Amino acid sequence: MELVILSVSFLILLLIGVPVAFSIGLASVATVLYAGVPVPVVFQKMVGGMQVFSFMAIPFFVFAGELMLYGGIADRIVRFANSLVGHVRGGLGMSNVVGCTLFGGVSGSALADVSAMGSVMIPLMKKEGYDADYAVNVTTHAALVGVLMPTSHNIIIFTLATTGIASVSVLSMILAGVIPALLLTLCNLGAAYYVAVKRGYPIRGKFPGWGEVLGACLAALPGLMIVFIILAGILSGVFTPAESAAVAVLWALLVTALVYRSLTWGDFLKACAKACKTTGVVLLLIGISSAFGYFMALYEVPQKTGALMTSISDSPLVIFLMINVLLFLLGTFLDMAATILVCTPIFLPIAMQFGMDPVQFGVVMLINCALGLNTPPVGVTQFVGCAIGGISVGQVMRSILPFYGALTICLLLVTYVPAFSLWLPGLMAR
Repeated sequence: MELVILSVSFLILLLIGVPVAFSIGLASVATVLYAGVPVPVVFQKMVGGMQVFSFMAIPFFVFAGELMLYGGIADRIVRFANSLVGHVRGGLGMSNVVGCTLFGGVSGSALADVSAMGSVMIPLMKKEGYDADYAVNVTTHAALVGVLMPTSHNIIIFTLATTGIASVSVLSMILAGVIPALLLTLCNLGAAYYVAVKRGYPIRGKFPGWGEVLGACLAALPGLMIVFIILAGILSGVFTPAESAAVAVLWALLVTALVYRSLTWGDFLKACAKACKTTGVVLLLIGISSAFGYFMALYEVPQKTGALMTSISDSPLVIFLMINVLLFLLGTFLDMAATILVCTPIFLPIAMQFGMDPVQFGVVMLINCALGLNTPPVGVTQFVGCAIGGISVGQVMRSILPFYGALTICLLLVTYVPAFSLWLPGLMAR
């Protein structure tokens, strides 16, 4: 009965519009009251869940992303991307995909990516004759690559959500996301090109020459260096993942304030305020989800879910497909951090039981959560993109299938071909 109260109260609170963090917390309290467990247990689990040193990486990565957002990095990345692929059919769409991938690498946030790149590229694409729905779909889907990048704080959240289930290092997750991120970019480029050809968008301009490409690359390089600094520092043992996040903040300040000189005092204060707000939300979710996870473990939710799924099929192919479908559906209603924290303890043991490596599962989880970011009713990246493009979500959804298809292809490849996510971590472990 306790499990019924925990799950049903959580779903009812979500459906009536209660914020995710409070839905999780209130469901936990309701379960405690029914079971006769002391209420302070909830708060003890919350505090204990937040008192983890590795969480120091989260506010630093968030702050670095906000500094990159407000510091003028996007304009230089757009110029570099446009010099590379702007001359092909649907060139601005292709430039948008490349630019979003590069900016996602330095910000580690899909939302920051849409805000920064969308503000530049969506109006420019509309001005050049591209349809608004195309401009928004290209931007919002390309921005999702940011969740797989080394600067993504969601990677940190996943590794901590696996505590007590499997040993997953931050470094292995960072390396595991590199090839899927490139694969996702290629799929997005394919979708953008396919729609551009189908709609007959013209070829504008010619290749500007490698001199222009080199100049644009050098201009964007200081901002893009953050990815290489983090990877090189962690791989060489110079600093830990938590320390790398602090280094990312220092580098972001150096580049935006001293090299580009585009970060004003007002923008710095906005970045501080936004980073504090985001960090507070994430840590609140982590604390409350720790209490929620305690009750899920206590009432054997993973075991019962696994038994239900295996009663349907004992084929790993079918089980992995069911996990993907459930993660996608839950990701459309939950915030990304909440999806990771709530679903990892449930589905990771099942995936491991059927032979999926925890690191591979982490990448599958992140891609599914990324799809949720671009799907109503909680599709925050889509809402931001539509607001910038001046178009309704309904209009965008009518032409979203090619882009959904591209992401689905990437997800299925990562799910059923382990080498995409495990080859690089395995290579570095030798």
